Amino acid sequence: MSTQMLILGFLTPLIAYAVITLLHIILPARKIKGYVKNEKTGELLNYRINGILVIPASILIWFLLGHFNIVPFDWLYRVRWPSLISAIVIGLVFSFIIVLKAPSTGKSFLADFWFGRLINPQIKNGFIDVKMWLYLIGAVMLQLHVLSFAAHHWLTAESINPGILLGVAMSTWFCWEYLIFERVHLYTYDIFAERVGFKLGWGCLVFYPYFYAITLWITINENNPNLPFWLLIVFALLFLIGWTFTRGANMQKYFFKIAPEKKFLCIKPETITDGKHSLLVSGYWGMSRHINYLGEILQAVAIALVAFVYGAGVGYPLILAVWLYPLYYVGLLFTRAVDDGVICKAKYGDLWDVYKKRVKWRVIPFIF
Repeated sequence: MSTQMLILGFLTPLIAYAVITLLHIILPARKIKGYVKNEKTGELLNYRINGILVIPASILIWFLLGHFNIVPFDWLYRVRWPSLISAIVIGLVFSFIIVLKAPSTGKSFLADFWFGRLINPQIKNGFIDVKMWLYLIGAVMLQLHVLSFAAHHWLTAESINPGILLGVAMSTWFCWEYLIFERVHLYTYDIFAERVGFKLGWGCLVFYPYFYAITLWITINENNPNLPFWLLIVFALLFLIGWTFTRGANMQKYFFKIAPEKKFLCIKPETITDGKHSLLVSGYWGMSRHINYLGEILQAVAIALVAFVYGAGVGYPLILAVWLYPLYYVGLLFTRAVDDGVICKAKYGDLWDVYKKRVKWRVIPFIF
């Protein structure tokens, strides 16, 4: 790789993040009230969301740059290493700035740096919400990586691998459906419970758009192993089952928050209450206390299987690294389930104990 290409590759994420941010600023957006309240005023926070416009606009720019031979379609694959190094630097700089500008929480600096000090930082009363901006950057950049890696396979492979195309489709749907349901995520754990520090900032600017593409990163140069079509269907179904658990659970909770008396997918909302708080115990939320986490893990397993099976079973070297993606989800979400239990116990008191007796399983029904 030439020095010029190294420099341009290093600048790539900075340019991409700036363009995505500019699109977020100039494109029309929905202005809505969220679920989280301002810590000082007690009023619901304002949000401005337009991810569903930003992602196609970003793809259009990527396509036009490639079509007119300004930037190769597979540029992000070609410069993946200097781009990753640059993203790491950007993530570190962002994390230091967002933490140092806020007063200490009373914990050690390392704890404040990792978890953050500010819980819901915003610019101009919600014109840009930092958490939603971070997730927007991560989702759009991941999508651009996926498309660039797919373009590289398409341009260089001797025989197109349908498994690669299925993995691209799964990852693309993962990005798009998040932004289609962007409003729903205002009611999730990340928004109301986490602060903005290295974990969330570096995670969205680096880990999300780069590590989530690890399956394609590792296997994109593999040729077609001629897997039976029925096996690809099995992987696709596993992904859809996982998506149904995740999206169905999040949507059921969302509708319960905004219209607690209405049914969701013909599921009647059944709750337990102490007169002050109510907890949903029907439908998805009657299966386990975090059925949505199980869904995310199943989606990651499906994406890993697409690569692993052809890597392990048809003559290619054993590709164990693809399992880092689902293993990351297991580590993240199982520990988050424990943390969430502590938070919910503090919030709901004895009602939480009643809820745990009613919904016995923490993540996986009948197992854990």
